[in-house]
Amino acid sequence: MFANQSTTMRLYNNQSERLYINADERERFLEALSAESDDIRAFCLTLFFTGCRLSEARELRFSAIQPKARLISFRSLKKRDQHHIREIPVPQELIDALDKLPRQLGQPIWTVDGHKVSRVTAYRWVKQVMNNADIHGAQACPKGLRHGYGIHAVRSGVQLNMLQKWMGHASIATTAIYATAVGREELELADRMW
Repeated sequence: MFANQSTTMRLYNNQSERLYINADERERFLEALSAESDDIRAFCLTLFFTGCRLSEARELRFSAIQPKARLISFRSLKKRDQHHIREIPVPQELIDALDKLPRQLGQPIWTVDGHKVSRVTAYRWVKQVMNNADIHGAQACPKGLRHGYGIHAVRSGVQLNMLQKWMGHASIATTAIYATAVGREELELADRMW
């Protein structure tokens, strides 16, 4: 089961480059966001704190945000033939960042000239912050944020079944890949040998 998963979902590419941002890079990414405009900051924080896909963030509307409950509802776009909604708990920092943005009823949160922000523009926003945070390589992209979210959640003690729900994975085997990354506990065990 995991053998087939590794070809579609993996933490390293064929050149052995890491595909997720690590703990240090997560901190630098957050620091770099302080210099960004409100819309770019809120967009990147949405990816950072929810692990959603770039396309899901681009579709997000204010009606999907429950500020008092600190939840954001995403429609899983990978399951196009189904209407699948998942609710993800978020920190107050993200709610506050979204609250600063102008509300356009019935429209996606991020628009340019009345149209949903393009995939290319959204990708450039993330790359710009990655560059400003001195994060370079295969992990310096929206998918690197998503994978970094998954690894951070597992290392923070989030159970795989809960993370599966939050990330919208169809299979727990996909989510389990995040548990293979070396964490602090594993490093502490290895330190005992030396």
